[in-house]
Amino acid sequence: MDTVFVHTNHRQLTGALVSAYSLQRNSRQPDKFEVKIIRHEDYPFFAAREGQPFLRGKEKRIWLNDDLQSFTPLRFMPPELMGYQGRAVIIDPDVFAAGDVWELLSRDMEGKAVMCRARPGHNESNRYLATSVMLLDCAKLGHWHCETQFNEMFDFTLDYVDWIELAQEARETIGLLEEGWNHFDTLNEKTKLLHNTKRKTQPWKTGLPVDYTVRDKRWGFISKRWLRSAKNRLLGDYPDGRYLPHPDPRQEQFFFGLLRECLDKGIVSEDLLRQEMAKNHIRHDALELLDRTPKLAA
Repeated sequence: MDTVFVHTNHRQLTGALVSAYSLQRNSRQPDKFEVKIIRHEDYPFFAAREGQPFLRGKEKRIWLNDDLQSFTPLRFMPPELMGYQGRAVIIDPDVFAAGDVWELLSRDMEGKAVMCRARPGHNESNRYLATSVMLLDCAKLGHWHCETQFNEMFDFTLDYVDWIELAQEARETIGLLEEGWNHFDTLNEKTKLLHNTKRKTQPWKTGLPVDYTVRDKRWGFISKRWLRSAKNRLLGDYPDGRYLPHPDPRQEQFFFGLLRECLDKGIVSEDLLRQEMAKNHIRHDALELLDRTPKLAA
């Protein structure tokens, strides 16, 4: 059966559970596809590389499994999990269905192996492809082997940036999705999949200490990496303050409306939410916010 995969790690588990729920809640044909959560912690090849250097953006970085986004290589796991058959959608754990994902799974791919959204100019790349939401024809992706390609980053033969941006794929095999299928912090009548992609304003983390590694950029000939390294020595590993409120209150209400339904249906428990708050994975006022969040329209 065609499947939507939500990939995550322990830091984004609550988001992943809400995401998975939203996909079937908002589909008119939820019996036609499965939703599966795939977790970083279930794949030992990640732990085996803890603290080792890998290639990212033509520079060597250190792999940290506790980073907020350590799950991202799992974007390339679905074809293997599907036995290289059928269709799959892979989404980040901060992507929530406002529309019907079956429309995406069942669309005409026009012979393409992958469909995703273009995001020109992001990360200073005019050819940037956002792989945070992808529609996959698994039979055409027999060359995707997640563990093998992950290890190639540590042999310095594969750059993380090239891998995650599909730079190694033949461009003619990639089709482009409309913006609504990966709507970056935008919720309107065109939104099919809302992506709270700006990490510092993810609605379930407001007020918590920042716990992710900020991408390095350059100011002329000076790398922000050097400046950040000096800042880290003074202020610690994550010196970038706290998560901020999302600028669009409707997106906060949408997430907590979904979470409220998950709690009512037993998909998440109050005990789990309290544990996640204690770990600083979700904001400490989450339960109070649930009490005052209006119910979503059916």
